[in-house]
Amino acid sequence: MRCLFCGHLESKVIDSRSTDEGSTIRRRRECLQCGKRFTTYEKIESVPIMVVKKDGTRESFDRDKILNGIRRACEKRPISADKMEEVVASIELQLSNMLIREVSSEKIGQMVMDELQKLDDIAYVRFASVYRQFKDINSFMEELSKIIKK
Repeated sequence: MRCLFCGHLESKVIDSRSTDEGSTIRRRRECLQCGKRFTTYEKIESVPIMVVKKDGTRESFDRDKILNGIRRACEKRPISADKMEEVVASIELQLSNMLIREVSSEKIGQMVMDELQKLDDIAYVRFASVYRQFKDINSFMEELSKIIKK
């Protein structure tokens, strides 16, 4: 880190503290050449994820949309709000770990279905029926038979 006073490139960290609920680190530094102290801040850089919809349009990733869909699918099921939040957090983490800037809405929908299938079969079928837009009872029954086989 370049010294603010003399421009020297080397300094040592004297003290580090978390700020802003852990999203930023405040560091007190001392220049190894002139000995003067200064403060720097480190902040986590987040890459915004864009969702590519079926019609080709793009919009920013919105965790609330996923959470609302999961809430509707889990309505009147014995699934806590904390568990639903965990599912959304898991999906967000998976997307962040992919290190991609764009993801298709189909991929996100499939991730939600995978998580719901682990959690509750009824919630999974509810979500899948809306997400996959079953055209008739036969396609719905095919999905149910897959669950029954497992």
